[in-house]
Amino acid sequence: MNILITGAWKYTQEEWNALAAMGHTLLYMPEESGPLPTCLPDGTPAGYEWVEGVIANRLFLTHPLSAFPNLRYIQLTSAGLDRVPTEEIAARGITLRGARGVYSIPMAEYALWGVLSICKGADRFAGNRAAHRWEKQTHLRELWGKRVLVVGCGRVGRACAERFAAMGCSVTGVTPHPQTPGQGDAPFRAVFTPDRLDDCLPGADILILSCALTADTRHLLDSRRLALLPEGAVVVNLSRGAVADTEALTAALMPTPAGDPAHLGGAVLDVFEEEPLPPEHPLWDCPGVVLTPHNAFAGEGNRQRLFACIREGLEEQAQ
Repeated sequence: MNILITGAWKYTQEEWNALAAMGHTLLYMPEESGPLPTCLPDGTPAGYEWVEGVIANRLFLTHPLSAFPNLRYIQLTSAGLDRVPTEEIAARGITLRGARGVYSIPMAEYALWGVLSICKGADRFAGNRAAHRWEKQTHLRELWGKRVLVVGCGRVGRACAERFAAMGCSVTGVTPHPQTPGQGDAPFRAVFTPDRLDDCLPGADILILSCALTADTRHLLDSRRLALLPEGAVVVNLSRGAVADTEALTAALMPTPAGDPAHLGGAVLDVFEEEPLPPEHPLWDCPGVVLTPHNAFAGEGNRQRLFACIREGLEEQAQ
């Protein structure tokens, strides 16, 4: 297969050689938004017609799918599929693979770290350390016995459930196609379909969003659903920023104009509707918020897992 590899995959020479040894002809494109290479290193003409497969991330945001008449295989380096025209891909019968399972370990660890940071007052202790202030914090929360609701029970959601369950939490899932609706599916105590989401929210001390961004999940967490969460609940967003209504989420994290406490007890936010998050955005200064720059995916095992995913997909495609 003629495969275009973009700069979204930082391959090693060994990995390049391994794909070439499988019989694939490879062409590298450093910048996904840049011009497509017109020839191979040996001078063989390339271009859009040459491409049969791609390993990319944001390529189709700047290069229309229709420009690739012979494309039949897409391997994304991201787990989400919201940056590609999925309907057009399906209509053309093109095989589409996301990086399933590649980032689930670091993202689940991030979720646990973020929630523990809030529960254990990490910001307060860090501030006291910077000020050389010896001040005990006796009003700290525990994870033990907390009720966790995971929306999106794929690889990331399941990895989160495993870790929170190990901390003594009771974990419930909401996902479009549960294997056992309403029954236990370890590590979940119960798994429900999305139509039961509103019923589940009042019982969630911790809400973890790990679902794909689709037309149905855009602003899934709006002001109405935020109000269904119990006071002091913590929201974790690992999916895409637009799954939560930013304005409504920000309001739920801020004390009221009358001086009453915020409805939410904190949030762990790695994704935002606008990225980078503008420096003047009030989320930067919201109390009890762990805020990171779309960084939850990072982990030392990603390279090995991503190459295994790429190789597995190409082997399946060859069958």
